[in-house]
Amino acid sequence: MNTIDSTPSTGQTTGRIHSIETCGTVDGPGIRFVVFMQGCPLRCLYCHNPDCRDPHEGQLMTVEELVAEIGKTRNYLRKGGVTATGGEPLMQPQFVAELFRRCHQLGLHTALDTSGFVQLEAAKPVLEHTDLVLLDIKSYLPDLYYKVTHVPLEPTLNFARYLAQIHKPTWVRFVLVPGLTDPEENVKGLAEFVAQLPNVERVEVLPFHKMGEYKWEQLGLPYLLKDVEPPSPQQVAKVVQIFRDQGLKAS
Repeated sequence: MNTIDSTPSTGQTTGRIHSIETCGTVDGPGIRFVVFMQGCPLRCLYCHNPDCRDPHEGQLMTVEELVAEIGKTRNYLRKGGVTATGGEPLMQPQFVAELFRRCHQLGLHTALDTSGFVQLEAAKPVLEHTDLVLLDIKSYLPDLYYKVTHVPLEPTLNFARYLAQIHKPTWVRFVLVPGLTDPEENVKGLAEFVAQLPNVERVEVLPFHKMGEYKWEQLGLPYLLKDVEPPSPQQVAKVVQIFRDQGLKAS
């Protein structure tokens, strides 16, 4: 949960950026300018951006430089906004907080895509400038969560509870991996937990895919889910219904 913010002698806040997407449509409402931050403390088995893990890689940019890029597409973002994802954007909280503050000055909606595996005190300044949190809860059973991510579950649950405490609008995301995250006990436990959080506006069940498998090969990393197939529409529908049975808006 270490942070990697840096502010050089120029006084400008800098961050390490993996890449940007100027017309994203799956990371929050509307058309999004998506910033993929470098660095992640999780080691998810199904990660499709393993090249974002190393906090020392990526391009060093100032907030000013990134805001200038956002400004080029500002007219397309009026019904959308800016999303910080990764990687884990809360590894660079000072940068993301300043970026979101500047986005608000431009009248743009801000969304934070996070695993919730963070130090709350470091996250709070970011949340002050965040309109929507996309909270990825990888699993609910502690042992299974650790198997999937290689980090403990409790910090994410604590983060989720804090978001409810401050009434921060939140979408919960759950990746359905057949043979891994799909045990009924795991899904029901997560659904029951999320149903206790009045700030959660919706749950997104994301089908596992292998579009990032080639990145693992390029990095020389063993991809343990090579033989796992994406879930069928029927499997996805079953999991969606478990969340709906708890009174949640799920899709």
